[in-house]
Order: sequence, then structure tokens, then C-alpha cells
Amino acid sequence: MKVKVERKRIETPNGKRKLLILRPKNITEKTTGVLWLHGGGYATGMAEMVFFTRAKALAKKFGCVVVAPSYTLSWKKPYPAAAEDCYAALVYMKEHAKEWCIRSDQLMVGGESAGGGLTAAVCLMARDRKEVNVAFQMPLYPMLDDRDTESSRDNHAPVWNTRRNHAAWKMYLKGVEGDPPAYAAPARAESLLGMPPCYTFIAEEEPFYSETISYTARLKEAGIPAKVDVYKGGCHAFDMMRPWKKISKAAVIAFEKEFAYAKEHYFAEQKDEQLQ
Repeated sequence: MKVKVERKRIETPNGKRKLLILRPKNITEKTTGVLWLHGGGYATGMAEMVFFTRAKALAKKFGCVVVAPSYTLSWKKPYPAAAEDCYAALVYMKEHAKEWCIRSDQLMVGGESAGGGLTAAVCLMARDRKEVNVAFQMPLYPMLDDRDTESSRDNHAPVWNTRRNHAAWKMYLKGVEGDPPAYAAPARAESLLGMPPCYTFIAEEEPFYSETISYTARLKEAGIPAKVDVYKGGCHAFDMMRPWKKISKAAVIAFEKEFAYAKEHYFAEQKDEQLQ
């Protein structure tokens, strides 16, 4: 399926931010809308990373409309800038659903690494602010917890490790006094009730293993459908860093299978439309 790319700038609490919009060409029927948030430890990365993430196939293979924002990086402004930018992009996607041929009852959020952490944060914000209903979340190997966990403590794995994790959280949480709020570090959320169904995957050896397992377990405890696939022998972001590996290919197949299921089964009607 051929995809066209549009570029827009939207207003956020931090000024104008760029959006990339991937839409199937000659789209005629309403389809799933996916907000995809890039990784980079909250400090690096750009919207254009969407072209080599799992999100690209969501547009090309599944015919979804994918919206990828360039959120404010932490070295420019720490929390809450990135989270507010991403939430603003979600609201903007909802408001322009009809124009972009998106099903308003099937707005999804996903991302990798820090983008996975922002995925969870945006879903918490949407739940609490009650402006947007999210149908499904895909926080891939997400950066959720500013505290050391069993897997992030003394971790010397390639790509991401304890040293980089500490530095990234210190930069993102600069100026935050006391314990960070859940919108900054979603692992700190007191309750996950009311969150959307979730799918993720993680490498067993990487720093975010423990927080990912804990997040999906807590979702299940709250009665939310949640699944995590665990891969042995992979590094952080192994599907992008080492796409030729057998486990990377297996992860892609599993991700797309789970997404296909979600596309068929998970919907969340918007409250303002329920009242009409």
C-alpha cells in the first residue's frame, strides 16, 4: 500500500511542534489512527524516526493513519514539556479525525523506549482529563520508571544501560521536586484502572525488562487486557538495531499479529460523540 507523508505544525503548551502524518494514498474509508512517539531517552530523536519503527508497517500494511510528533526534547525543556506535546498531538488527531479519514472510535497510541514511556503517560493523561478515549496502547520496551529496578540496576547491556538511564532521567526530571508524578514516570501511577488494552515486547537482558513486566502485570490486575512477549538474547530496541536477527523477525511478526487483533477488537467511542 502506497503512503503519502504530510507535514503540519500544531500549537502545544511549548509552542509550535511538527507533526508527520502518514496516510495511505487514495484512502476512502475511515481507518485506525495511531499516534506514534519516538524514542531517544527523552533527550534525542525526531519524528522522522517513524520511518524505521514498527509504525511504518501500520500505515503501509494495515492502512492506518499514523501521526508522529516532534516533541520537545529534555535538554531544551524537561518534564512536562514532552508529555504535554504528545498529549496535544493526540487531541489534535482526534479533532482532525474526520479530515484525515480516521475512525474516531479507534484512536491508538504507541512508541518505543522513551516513546513507550510517553505512550503510557499520554494514556494516563487521556484517562484523567477525559478529553480523548484511547482504544489501544503499544508501549514497546518502554522507559517507565525513574527508580532502579532489578533489571536496570548495574546493567551493562549494549545500546542502553544503567549509566545512560540515570543520565536520561536526571535530564528529563530536572526541576521536579520530590517523587516524580505518574505523567513523568508512569510506573509510579497509583492505579491503572481505566487504561486501554496493551501489547508490548521486551528483551530479557535489557534495563527496562522489570518495569515492562510490572506494568503489564498491573494492567492485568486492574482488569485490562495486556500482553508482553519476552525475547531472550536481544538488546534494547533489538528489532530496530538488529533487524536481521531471528528474534527481531519473530518480534515483528508477533507485533503485527497482535495489532491485527487489536484493530478488529478494540474500540473506544469518544464521549462527546456519545452525547450527540
